Amino acid sequence: MMNLKVCMIVTDGFEEIEAVGTYAILRRGGLTVDVYALNGAQATGRFGLTCAQLKPFDTLDAAQYAALILPGGPQYKALEAHPGVQQLIKTFMQADKYVCAICAGPTLLGHAGYLKGRNYTCFTAMDEDFGGHYQPDYAVQDGRIITGKSAAAVIEFAFLILQAVAGKETADKTKKDIYYQPR
Repeated sequence: MMNLKVCMIVTDGFEEIEAVGTYAILRRGGLTVDVYALNGAQATGRFGLTCAQLKPFDTLDAAQYAALILPGGPQYKALEAHPGVQQLIKTFMQADKYVCAICAGPTLLGHAGYLKGRNYTCFTAMDEDFGGHYQPDYAVQDGRIITGKSAAAVIEFAFLILQAVAGKETADKTKKDIYYQPR
């Protein structure tokens, strides 16, 4: 049976729309989305929304999940500096599981060398020479790496994750349920 569980990591400074929008679409599609706080059991987003009763990061067991999701926002600096987050990304990559990052999040993957030779997107102003192929699209999938460009891209980003983890039929049904009609 397919693993329909994904995990998301947040800490203070996360981009609310990227975390909550992705969460909502994946839940609508039937996925279990466990949100882990890097420090303690809560995190406050860059615009003041506090999410409480989150799971503590040090309890995260990668074997339980099909995908890792890294929202952007100023939090990316704390995520990148955290050795446990770096090890978690490595664990997901080595296990050939989905690693999904949006906006500033893909810079973690780029700095760690995971975007070399791959198609990706990220917040345009944060695109560095990651050794891959930057795409101007809202959301890009290259193998098991899914990247999103910005807060405005959250719907396309979330649907790429939903399709990857739960299948095209589930993603299409969820799009229909929310009247999503891309341009």
